[in-house]
Amino acid sequence: MQKQPTEISDRTLTDNRRWLPTSVKEMDALGWDYADVILFTGDAYVDHPSFGAAVLGRVLQAHGYRVAIVPQPNWRDDLRDFRKMGKPRLFFGVSAGAMDSMVNHYTAARRRRSDDAYTPDGRHGMRPDYPTIVYSRILKDLYPDVPVIAGGIEASMRRLSHYDYWEDRLRPSLLVDSPADLIIYGMGEKPIVEIARRLSEGASLTDLYDIPQIVSRQPLSNQPPAADESNIILSSFADCCRDKALQSANFKHIEQQSNRFEGATLWQPHSKEMTIRVNPMYPPMTTEEIDASFDLPYTRMPHPRYRGKRIPAFDMIKFSVNMHRGCFGGCAFCTISAHQGKFIASRSEKSILSEVKAITRMPDFKGYISDLGGPSANMYKMHGRDLEKCRKCLRPSCLQPVVCPNLNTDHTPLLDIYHKVDALPGVKKSFIGSGVRYDLSMHQTGNSKIDGTNLRYMRELITDHVSGRLKVAPEHTEDHVLQIMRKPSFDLYYKFKEIFDDVNRRQGLNQQLIPYFISSHPGCEEIDMAELAVKTKGLNMHLEQVQDFTPTPMTLATEIYYTGIHPYTGKRIFTATTPEEKLAQRQYFFWYDRTYRSGIIKSLNRLHRPDLIKQLFPGGSYIHSQSKKYHKSK
Repeated sequence: MQKQPTEISDRTLTDNRRWLPTSVKEMDALGWDYADVILFTGDAYVDHPSFGAAVLGRVLQAHGYRVAIVPQPNWRDDLRDFRKMGKPRLFFGVSAGAMDSMVNHYTAARRRRSDDAYTPDGRHGMRPDYPTIVYSRILKDLYPDVPVIAGGIEASMRRLSHYDYWEDRLRPSLLVDSPADLIIYGMGEKPIVEIARRLSEGASLTDLYDIPQIVSRQPLSNQPPAADESNIILSSFADCCRDKALQSANFKHIEQQSNRFEGATLWQPHSKEMTIRVNPMYPPMTTEEIDASFDLPYTRMPHPRYRGKRIPAFDMIKFSVNMHRGCFGGCAFCTISAHQGKFIASRSEKSILSEVKAITRMPDFKGYISDLGGPSANMYKMHGRDLEKCRKCLRPSCLQPVVCPNLNTDHTPLLDIYHKVDALPGVKKSFIGSGVRYDLSMHQTGNSKIDGTNLRYMRELITDHVSGRLKVAPEHTEDHVLQIMRKPSFDLYYKFKEIFDDVNRRQGLNQQLIPYFISSHPGCEEIDMAELAVKTKGLNMHLEQVQDFTPTPMTLATEIYYTGIHPYTGKRIFTATTPEEKLAQRQYFFWYDRTYRSGIIKSLNRLHRPDLIKQLFPGGSYIHSQSKKYHKSK
């Protein structure tokens, strides 16, 4: 295994040979006359373990393969970017990048964004909509005999029939719209190496169909005639288009199998002749396996081709360290568990400390680690006490509706790694920038030692690891909305705020607690947003971190948004879907802005809640006149 460099100098950072090649000239400098694998990505090439193309390229390189990367190829011209490196010996890999392209390109109001954080200087327009489809079609037209393997978040979340918010329709599996031969879903290191190994040994595409985490098109005749313990047959795409209840029922199976330790194979017919097969995920990575991925010789920097340009997404993670993968929170609006699974794969202390040491050698490092975290900041090294129970579990969340009694919530490993990082030469302070699950650290286990440690974790977090502002995500204030979100009661936020304020007072600090909230989430009505406004006003909040719910493929909330049905209960759930309904909810975030005051008063009069008008805007002729105008109009 190649090791991290002992030092990083200006000369090192301008030597193109330290990166995977992105041009024929760079391949020539390495003495290559071909590549085994060529990866096409919608992102700029940043050689860092937070960027998927870099990770897969480095993993394949570590197994002896020659890998080239074509970042953000031009799909509008004569396609020279797709031709320049010729045919790979084994296969092409294609990915939209670190985000679904439609989330990257459009706001919740379906307006085109003006920037792209994964592009040099934030420039927009450097990738098409649905690049997985576009890139695959071009490559198959140019090289019809070369396998094309799709991966990344876009392909992963669109592996079966899914609702597309931007087109407002149910779309089939990405393998129907794309000529790619296979999809790798989830984290791709293990399946991509296995694909490369088999193809290198002369295997055909059909010989790859049994690899875990692979999605393939197959003749309908290959589908089992009936479901059994190892196979689940989903309702067909055509039937789901006719009946939304069937799409909703499908989702329950998809989510459960994504979060199982040992899942079943999923099958979904897409025509009279063809079905989509989704193999179960690999078991969670061991510490040794995840270390092997993170310990590869990343330069941790953008490719020299971007010299003098800024890549915003890189700036965000430049001095950060990801300590684990997976999330057992199961939030209804989040895709993490569908992509990474709910079981936590944690790096060793040695691997984490090695990466921190590499950061301290970077030329512009000033002594501050911006984040020691993960998908959720405080799940490092957490798992079930009895793993046999975990192997059988179908729960999508280990925290909701209550914290699983089998879950070990001890935060001692987190405190240990925080202390060791802060003790390293060159580190002045480490911050926690990832989202903290305070419901996890505040959970009372009944074990006085663990409960005491977890309280100490919260106090140390607030005292030593907050960069002026601690961001948390209660998401809403109303219990019935939070239950659909799979988030804890807002009462817990009040208790956490008491701890936060107490620590600040005792330590003489003046830090802010910054909560995130969502409007128009399934189950949320206008009156719920009014209650949110009143409760957050009572906490002296002028909300900053807010967003309108955006449906993204393969989340529980998106399925409810599209179908109107909760997949686990079968009950109808209201969701704001029209622009007018969404605006009526969103305005409550800004009750303190006079621009929205008139609309809010009209809304509350219509809802027959004058009591809330008085709480938001106590005593004033302005309110009386607005109410009078409303009732006169009626």
